[in-house]
Amino acid sequence: MEPRESWAALAAGGVAGVCVDLILFPLDTVKTRLQSPQGFKKAGGFRGIYAGVPSTAIGSFPNAAAFFITYENVKSVLHHGSTSYLAPATHMVAASLAEVVACLIRVPSEVVKQRAQVSPSSSTLQILSRTLYHEGIQGLYRGYKSTVLREIPFSLVQFPLWESLKDLWSWKQGHVVDSWQSAVCGAFAGGFAAAVTTPLDVAKTRIMLAKAGSSNASGNVLAALSDIWRTQGLSGLFAGVVPRMAGISLGGFIFLGTYEKTRQLLL
Repeated sequence: MEPRESWAALAAGGVAGVCVDLILFPLDTVKTRLQSPQGFKKAGGFRGIYAGVPSTAIGSFPNAAAFFITYENVKSVLHHGSTSYLAPATHMVAASLAEVVACLIRVPSEVVKQRAQVSPSSSTLQILSRTLYHEGIQGLYRGYKSTVLREIPFSLVQFPLWESLKDLWSWKQGHVVDSWQSAVCGAFAGGFAAAVTTPLDVAKTRIMLAKAGSSNASGNVLAALSDIWRTQGLSGLFAGVVPRMAGISLGGFIFLGTYEKTRQLLL
């Protein structure tokens, strides 16, 4: 990729990330509280629906920017000399590597945000200070492994499906899709990926919200899934699936549509 294209991917990704995270924050809060071990009402219900938003506001731009600059650069490198039937594999590898990089920024922001969402009486700064005091820096990375294990399968489904839907629509109409068409493809891809990866999202939430020293605090995803299955069954594994699908479908529309439009304006 040329430097101009890299900067465009970085800026467009950052703008898209801020837009989608701030617009859909209330839905994310409802989903987190539905997945919380203490239950929706005790976690705050519909009160303080914007609790934790400062953490998201700070983390959104660098997180999304890191994802897209990695995604576009890896995709560019792998596309050289590859045949069309290998394109889905290229998108899978690029998205997976991008998630690993982006999660280095996303996880600390997510930990603080989710703890604030289920403790609306505490400020974001209080949550951050408490986490650092009791758990140190590693406390901010509680759930890094579970987040990566959630995001990689999600991206393995979402991005190849998004790229394939865009290619199909472009072929049908005889020209490259517009940004709104890319957004529609993103909504379908995001909603489907959200549905199939919800159990991993529930496990990630439980790990991030677990009290220090508890079994879930160790970050073992399989143990967390097993515990949820044993105590709550299938409904527990898919807790919050409706707001997650709704949020990510709408998020995919806003995120990928904004990304394409901003990138086109910058190039």
